[in-house]
Amino acid sequence: MELRDFIRLFRKNWLTLVALTAMGLSGAVLYTATRTPEYESASTIFVSTQAGSSAAELQQGSSFTQARINTYVGLVTTPVVLEPVIEQLGLETTPQALASRVRSSAALNSSLITISVSDTDPQNAASIANAVAASLSRAVPQLETEASDGSSPVRLSRVSEAQPALKPSTPIAPLNLGLGTLLGLTLGVGIALLRGSLDNRVRTPRDAEEVTNAPGIGAIAFDAKAKERPLIVHVDPLSPRAESFRALRTNLQFLDMGGRSSFVITSSIPSEGKSTTTINLAIALADAGKRVALIDTDLRKPKVAEYLGIEGGAGLTDVLIGRAQVNDVMLPWGGRSLYVLPAGKIPPNPSELLGSARMGTLISTLEEDFDVVLCDAPPLLPVTDAAILARVTSGALMVISAGKATRHQLTLATEALGTVGAKLAGFVMSMVPTRGPDSYYSAYGYGYGYTYSEPADASGKAARRRAKQRDAGKRRAAEAAPPTAGEAGFSPRRTSREANRGD
Repeated sequence: MELRDFIRLFRKNWLTLVALTAMGLSGAVLYTATRTPEYESASTIFVSTQAGSSAAELQQGSSFTQARINTYVGLVTTPVVLEPVIEQLGLETTPQALASRVRSSAALNSSLITISVSDTDPQNAASIANAVAASLSRAVPQLETEASDGSSPVRLSRVSEAQPALKPSTPIAPLNLGLGTLLGLTLGVGIALLRGSLDNRVRTPRDAEEVTNAPGIGAIAFDAKAKERPLIVHVDPLSPRAESFRALRTNLQFLDMGGRSSFVITSSIPSEGKSTTTINLAIALADAGKRVALIDTDLRKPKVAEYLGIEGGAGLTDVLIGRAQVNDVMLPWGGRSLYVLPAGKIPPNPSELLGSARMGTLISTLEEDFDVVLCDAPPLLPVTDAAILARVTSGALMVISAGKATRHQLTLATEALGTVGAKLAGFVMSMVPTRGPDSYYSAYGYGYGYTYSEPADASGKAARRRAKQRDAGKRRAAEAAPPTAGEAGFSPRRTSREANRGD
């Protein structure tokens, strides 16, 4: 993963990061607030030998004390040292319980023993530390073997007395809060990374490029009202979403397809926006003066006739079975150089019809009569129709809905095209978020989009203006409605020439 992938991942899971960090901090605050403060005091003892006056004897004595120092450190928490302390101070505890509050240590190559005691009362901590130091000083000489003169070979002297602590040693609030925050943040980062590694959906054009090895030729912004107005290029040509289809139109013209211009537009799974993409691209191409043939080759769930508001009872199926000529069922639409061949009736054998020689001949004929031929095909994974059809066209365009299809599904769809020898010309990202971590569009790009705001008008002129705009849109849609199949009788080649002359 690259740095931008981590940034996108953390932006996407920022709520989890904040929540777990806050939980870690809250837990640390609760832990710190419920802990009883404890104070620690320390007393220091110096261990030395009492015999010897020459340098050699003193060196020997120093070696003896350093060899025995660890023994004395361990002796601090034994009952022989702690029982006199309990009796002296009148403590209501046992040597074992007191030992849990006493710590002793000695630095390497040092003759100093430090005795530390923790207690909820700072005065008690200091008193116990001093008492333990005194008890150890008495116990060691008694335990060591006496010299020839009856004296002890070692002597323990207290060099530092314990003093009541001014601040508690535990809990340490800053440390606890820092550790709690770090723990919560670490847990949040771990969950974010885990979710990222388990998320195998295709969300960005770069994800799609890695799977398909095909170029991205466009990205269509997500529009919550897409189902209400699927023909966005026709209904609202100044919207940012309509502009994205015009950008797709421009990029499509730069694809090198060996001189051919017929495309199958499909997707890996249903509901990725392939039909609306196909129709809006066809309208955008026609608006640019291109002669466009739009064929609904989805003979299972056709949508083109429904979206365009045309008669779809007769169409491609009738042409393929020889019941009608293409001139009889291909309809002009919208006052543009756009001609639509609906799917017609749903046949029992769609794959066989689309893979027939008659279908290949139809595509070749339409390529001669039109500048661009677009075929709206079914998804690749549920059925083989699109893969079969892609063999007789110049290539396939894959519509990929951002965050819907998985990498595995997209891989299988790409392999389905490769298996039959069809070319994947490129892909189009659809339903791309305009905000958030998966956003493909930048603020710069949308800064040049169409925006319109109504001026404040207390007299209601704004409402009347909007009503007039709606009425005008309805009139335009009515005027754009194509003739029925019975009125259509035209030849695509002849009509294309007429459209070229501006008739």
